[in-house]
Amino acid sequence: SGLIYYYYLWLCIFVSVAQSFTLIKTNLCKWCDHSSPVCEDNVCMSNCSLTSYCTLAEEVCVAIWKKDNVSVSVRTLCYNPQDMLENIMLTNYSSKECLMTPQHSEDGLFFICGCVGDLECNDRLVFEKGSKDVIPVVVISLVPPLLVAIIATMAFYLYRTRQPGKKPKDWGDFRGMLPSLSDDINSEISSTCANNLNHNTEQLPIQLEALVGKGRFAEVWRARLSHNEGGQYETVAVKIFPVVEYSSWCNERAIFSDANLKHENIVQFLTAEERAGTAAAPQRQYWLIMAYYNMGNLQDFLAGHILTWTEMCSLAGSVARGLAHLHSDMTPCGTPKVPIAHRDLKSSNIVLKNQSECALCDFGLALRLDLSLTVDDFANSGQVGTARYMAPEVLESRVNLEDLESFKQIDIYSMALVLWEMVSRCDVIGEVKSYEPPFGSKVCEQPCVDSMRDLVLRDRGRPDIPESWTTHPVRIHKTHKKNVYYDTTVESRQEGRWERESHYMSMHLPNRLSVRTEILDFKYAHLNIHLK
Repeated sequence: SGLIYYYYLWLCIFVSVAQSFTLIKTNLCKWCDHSSPVCEDNVCMSNCSLTSYCTLAEEVCVAIWKKDNVSVSVRTLCYNPQDMLENIMLTNYSSKECLMTPQHSEDGLFFICGCVGDLECNDRLVFEKGSKDVIPVVVISLVPPLLVAIIATMAFYLYRTRQPGKKPKDWGDFRGMLPSLSDDINSEISSTCANNLNHNTEQLPIQLEALVGKGRFAEVWRARLSHNEGGQYETVAVKIFPVVEYSSWCNERAIFSDANLKHENIVQFLTAEERAGTAAAPQRQYWLIMAYYNMGNLQDFLAGHILTWTEMCSLAGSVARGLAHLHSDMTPCGTPKVPIAHRDLKSSNIVLKNQSECALCDFGLALRLDLSLTVDDFANSGQVGTARYMAPEVLESRVNLEDLESFKQIDIYSMALVLWEMVSRCDVIGEVKSYEPPFGSKVCEQPCVDSMRDLVLRDRGRPDIPESWTTHPVRIHKTHKKNVYYDTTVESRQEGRWERESHYMSMHLPNRLSVRTEILDFKYAHLNIHLK
């Protein structure tokens, strides 16, 4: 019954489960931010060593070829041809060959191609015969490898003469560490159904570039993962835990080690490493290496961006899909899975993949809801998370440890507050005020548990529902029940649940796009969200 309930839950949040979980065949493409091609006649090979299944069926393999005065580079990726890329729209992407077409930009001439069908079709880039732009590349592309070979030979000779007893490390091929790469290159299973972890004992050649975030337990850095000596690299995110947070690192590593965790709305994981101290950082460190999302987290995005109706629906739906997968006891592929409670769900723990899709991250406090565990195993699992987003039963230390569904209900409460944040920054509900977190200025910027307990339980505090929300065609209104609309008991929230009502309405957005949406009753936390 729990599985049916949660499938039913997020079916009602803007999206169709049937569409989201349909097993589809996606294209297998080369995927490198930067590689140096090798060319002969009118054909260039991308020289990219990384491969990835596209996340969505409509995505195609794409290659972008650029040349400046001294070098040539190729970028390969999966991309939806319905979206702009390099300020242009792909026009020819149905061929099995990647046929390069010239395009002009502010930076000069570049070539682009799209293709589908054959495996890694964006590896072989076909130019029009006689192209004047690609001929010099044959010479240019040979220069860097020759220079690298000469330098590497000299370095190897010097290294061997000084330390004859040691051999230089061979980092090998890093293709197997991409989160969406299947072990079976001919596999037709969606990338959602597989999760690949790196089991190499050697540490990855990673260069930290910039600090992009800092939380209670760890720092997050943008970094470069080198692929080979040719200068190819992939931008990744590195979450660095100090020695004192070893247990948090262990917990998050254990969560990510579950192959069934992989989902398009869960942050993509590469590997975990222990790093010995260095001169710059003398203490041992513990790393989690993940995909890098350059748009940052949802909280920062909401603070600087007003959502359109379409954006809000897409973002909220992706959060719901990610949480539903986390809570589910079965994967989209139909295999059994241990449900996981996030326990620290908030807008700053959700990253933006793009302007319409999110991914859940930060599983340092996550809990595997294994049926084999006992109440004693959950003895210290009650009051964790961020105080502002804690459910009333967590604030009161009255979580029912005998019912694993209680942990899921806590996440649902937190998601309600995240949805409130999104709606408060949506342009269709009337006046949009500056971003505020849930409960706004009723508490300090980082409230403690005691402050939130007083506000939520003693004072019956709740997120504000402005009058404009109740009168707008797309309205979010208070429930007319005997009790206050923000109920403090988990039992009431469980009884409310997400309910699908049987009537529909059409709403015309400013761009005259007619959107037919279900009216949803969001009765968790007794906030009724009616999307008309």
